[in-house]
Amino acid sequence: MSSPSAVVLAAGEGTRLRPLTKNRPKPMLPAATKPILEHVLDGLIDAGVADVTIVVGYRRDRVQSHFGSTYRDVPLSYVVQEKQLGTGHALLQAEPAVDGATLVVNGDQLVDSRIVRDVVDRHGADAAATLGLIRRADVGAYGGVILEDGRVRDLVEQPRDDRNYLLNAGVYALEPRLFDSIRAAHSRDGEQSLVDGISQAIESGEPVRGVVSEGLWVDATYPWDLLETSLELFDAGVIDGRHEDSSATIHDDAVIRGPVVVGPDCEVGPGAVVGPYACLGENATVDSNAVVERSVVDADTRIGPGATVVDCVTGVGVDVGPGTTIPGGPGDVRVGDRVFEEEALGALLADRVTDRGGVTYVPGTIVGPDSRIESGSTVRGTLPAETEVRS
Repeated sequence: MSSPSAVVLAAGEGTRLRPLTKNRPKPMLPAATKPILEHVLDGLIDAGVADVTIVVGYRRDRVQSHFGSTYRDVPLSYVVQEKQLGTGHALLQAEPAVDGATLVVNGDQLVDSRIVRDVVDRHGADAAATLGLIRRADVGAYGGVILEDGRVRDLVEQPRDDRNYLLNAGVYALEPRLFDSIRAAHSRDGEQSLVDGISQAIESGEPVRGVVSEGLWVDATYPWDLLETSLELFDAGVIDGRHEDSSATIHDDAVIRGPVVVGPDCEVGPGAVVGPYACLGENATVDSNAVVERSVVDADTRIGPGATVVDCVTGVGVDVGPGTTIPGGPGDVRVGDRVFEEEALGALLADRVTDRGGVTYVPGTIVGPDSRIESGSTVRGTLPAETEVRS
């Protein structure tokens, strides 16, 4: 495959990342300070991809308005999946845009150019598909692949047996005939799966290859995983140890402790301490004597004077008041009927949460969008959208 084209599947919501995905799809959540999908496109372009078709659906306007018709001089086109009926169904929407062998990549998981290159280099027209694979000790939450002599013998979603699985990294090189296998595969719960289409091809005798890569692969399943995502990007060197945008304003008396990334138009006030492992999105403000550590602070968020923010994920336009304390994890996090124990989450504040200052967040707190918290309150548990908390 020379100068390959790519289809990026970015139509899903990411329901397990609520409430952050109430207003935008998972591919547009921040990995450090850039949307996950932007990292994916960087990986494709760095590997030589010449044009990209993005399948959009849920909150598609957020994707299209952010990227437009080109990204890094590579043309982008869009195909709409009106109803989210599985990855196979999403890919079928893009079939008219595919001419010959093409790459297919999940738009909501970070993959670097090494995985893409490995798949491109290994694929040949004799195979219906070639899968990018990585080694992981536990693949139980993802897709497992059994590989023998370079051939994929079995694909199992969320495997529970003790076979020697490799993890499916969600990077595929596909021949056009694979579309017929997707259509022929049995749908589950009304959805068509790309993985089921590949399994159908294997069952019908088509060769399917796999290539094990040492490239970077990162996925955020739950909101607090965005903290781990930023850590992996720092540790892998994807982000410089201390990156400060030239348009940021950092007071001479502020302390910046790397690794850290400070986005465009940020302001860091006197006596403030930012880092280590802190990510400040565009136009974020850290006021005087505030502390931000091991946190992902999204765009247009203000951390008030003297506030302490540790192990925190914010949405867009959050206002953390003066003297507020988010002391950091671990904490027990409730998501629906499940409780996740001892997660490294101080608090998650969704879009446009405002606290009036002097608020204390119990570790593991999740606050829904557009909530208002009065001064002196103590907040715990999971709060729905538009909640008002009074002290």
